[in-house]
Formats: sequence, C-alpha cells, structure tokens
Amino acid sequence: RLHAQQSAKRPNILFITSDDLGLQLNCYGEKRIATPHMDRLAASGVRFTTAYVAQASCSPSRSAMFTGVYPHGNGQYGLANGGFSLHEPMRSRTIPALLKEHGGYRTGIIGKLHVEPENTFPWDMRARGIDTRKVRTVAPEAAKFIQASGDAPFFLMVNFSDPHAFRDADNPTQWYFPPQVDGLPEKPIAPSAETLFAFQQVDSPEQRERTAHYLNAIARLDTGVGMLMAELEKSGKADNTVVVFCGDHGPPFARGKTTVYESGLRVPFFLRWPGVTKAGVVSDRFVSTVDVLPTILDAVGIKAPQPLHGQTLRDAVQGRRWREHLAAEFHFHGGSPFYPRRAVRDKRYKLIHNLLAGSAKPSTVIDGDSAYAQSQEARYDGTPTRQAFNTFANPPEFELYDLQADPVEFRNLSAQPDMAPVLKRLQKAMLDWRKQTQDPFLDAAFTERIRKEGAPANRKKKG
Repeated sequence: RLHAQQSAKRPNILFITSDDLGLQLNCYGEKRIATPHMDRLAASGVRFTTAYVAQASCSPSRSAMFTGVYPHGNGQYGLANGGFSLHEPMRSRTIPALLKEHGGYRTGIIGKLHVEPENTFPWDMRARGIDTRKVRTVAPEAAKFIQASGDAPFFLMVNFSDPHAFRDADNPTQWYFPPQVDGLPEKPIAPSAETLFAFQQVDSPEQRERTAHYLNAIARLDTGVGMLMAELEKSGKADNTVVVFCGDHGPPFARGKTTVYESGLRVPFFLRWPGVTKAGVVSDRFVSTVDVLPTILDAVGIKAPQPLHGQTLRDAVQGRRWREHLAAEFHFHGGSPFYPRRAVRDKRYKLIHNLLAGSAKPSTVIDGDSAYAQSQEARYDGTPTRQAFNTFANPPEFELYDLQADPVEFRNLSAQPDMAPVLKRLQKAMLDWRKQTQDPFLDAAFTERIRKEGAPANRKKKG
C-alpha cells in the first residue's frame, strides 16, 4: 500500500525528441521561421544554450539518451540498420526498463525507437503505423496514452521525424524536404539566399531549396509540439510531469549530421521539472544528452546504475559543481565508412581528434546533400568555403577552432605555433574524458579490429 502511495506521487515523464533538429529555433536566434510553441516550452523551464548529443547519428545518439553512456561504452556505434546494437549489460538499464522495474511506470513510445535490440525495450504502448510528420496525428495518440495511464505514473517518449529528410519511395537515392505535409506549415517560406546555412556557405538553387524546406519542416514540427503540450495541459497532469525536449543531432547537411562540428553536435535542449526548475531560466552550463537518463532517474527517485557518463541536470540547474568541458564522438553512421573521431570544447576553443586521419576518410555526403561536390566547383577556388570543405573531406589528425572568432569552424588553428598551449590543454582534457569513460578506442588494436570487422550487417553479408 505504501508503495502505491509513493508511486502516486512520482512525477510523470514526457520526453520529446526531434530528428535532425539543430539550433534553428527563435529562442536560439533563428529569424527566418516562427517557432512559438517550442519557444514557449523552453521559457516554461530551463533552456540550455550549449547542449551536445553524444554522436551526431540517430541510433548512437538515442542510445546515449536511453543509457546515460556514450556509444563507445554502450555498443551502439552506428545505425541500427548497420547491425549495431547495445551491449548485453546495457539492455536492462535503459530508461523504460529501469522505470518499469523500479518505479512501476507505464511506458509508451510514439515514433521511432531505432536502438537495437528493439525487443529489449519494455513498452506498454508502442504506437505503430503513425507517421509523426503528420503532426496532427501525434497529440491524440499521446492523449490516449496519458488517459489510459490513470493514476499510474507514466513515461512517454514522443519522437517527431521532422525535420529529417524524406527519401523518395520509388527512387531511394533521392532525398528531399517537402515544403508542406498535411497542409503544414500553412505558409511555407520560399528558397532564397537568406535560407542558406552559415556552416556551409555554398550557394546554389539546390541548396536554397533544401535549406528553405528544412526550415519549413521545423515550422511544422513546432505546430506538432504545440498540439502535444496542449494535450498534456488538458489531461490535468502537467503540474506533475517532467518534460525533457531535445534534438537527436544537427541538420542533415554536409558539415552537420555525422560530423563532430558544432552544427552536427549542438541541439536545442529544454528541461521543465516541477519543483526544481523555474520558468524563464537560460543556462550556459555545458550539458549533454548523456544527462537525460540520470536526470529522469533522479526526478523519480531511482538509484542510477553505475558506471554512468552523464550527470543529473539538477546539479547544473542548482549551481553545483559542473563540467568545464563538453565532449562528443563519432564512429559509424550506416555500414561504412568507419571514421572514429573525438571532440572536446571549453567556453572558447574546440579540439577534434580524427583517429584514423591519413589512412581513412569520412563520408562527404549525408542524406543527399551535395554541398561538398558544389564546394569543389571553380567558383570556390581559393575561398574559405573550399578550405573548410577540404578539411571536412580529408581531415588532419587534429583540428582546433576558436569558436568565439570562428563559430562555423572554417579555420583550423592546430598547426599554429601560438596555439600550442591551447592544443595541449584540450588534448589533456580529451584524454582525461576518454580515460574516465573507459573509451575502448584508446587501444589502437581494438580500433584496428573494429576497422577490419566493419559493421555487423556487412559482416553477415560477407559471412
């Protein structure tokens, strides 16, 4: 009986993610589209100005949210469709598994899961056959789940697929962003020089169209988030619901998604935690999506499994000691190529370590974006754009950027003698983080083995 009373007091958890969503929201300075609903959600709690995903690729990114452990520790090195999955011990310590086992939570998910093995996630409700781009269908499904939960505390994860690119069903090599889905947004913005991204600086009719319709997808997402939050309010449970919102990584454009540049790693991140956060707070604390699991477990009073790489955001919000560096990584996206990288930043500088520089190369195309090929056209000869894309396509072992002077990471300073002390300092910070989190890729033999074996899905084909 006591247990039932305790669980009645436990807060509900609503965890909202969005595919491929970078900082293109008004509350992060975006001016080309309106995002009133996400801004309102941000203003109702704490908005973190600098938040990283663990890896800018869907499955690895989500694996870190679910486990509080970086992909290098949880085993989901690449996409589920590359055959990657969580290490065995991690499968019983995901958010829904822990909430169900130790907190009596009713668990539900709407939209993609994309972390393997999917059958180890104990969902009471998994909404099948819902196209979460048709955002009008999402909120009613969430309302049904919330209502059906009755007095039991619930954990609901809602994953919107906007603003991910569409793949043409008849021609899988064709990716595009439709300007509207289901009549949303009502007034799509038109392609123009204004819609281009500063982290690319490549101008063509194709890039104008891609960027404009990517922004239109965010406007559509905003409507969906508004509808979802309205249903939570209507349920009468909002005052006892912790809301976490984040993107799963940055935009699907070259130098964004699948890189460790800021435009791949940085996402919007909001936390509304009744009794802990205050409305209208903007925090410059360095946060990561590995902090999601420890925060949720803290909110519901469940002891976190060890070891964890993340920390409860209660400490960040309440001004306790917090991390001075923010780190992230990359291994695989799909089945190839394997291009392991590590990144660490402080308030001003950012270091990238390309572990296989000189002996392997990263992919230059993501979801049909041809910006790299365009950057090689004669009109970009001798420009900073060409230089930045050349570094992107064939990186040196170390890249060092002054994020204050060069927020889009166009000028690699790693070889400049006067930057040697900064380089050394961040190399030490990176090594410390890798040792603390027991990064297996510190072992060259392990890295070589993974390189030889390749993705599990490819190994099966060979076998």
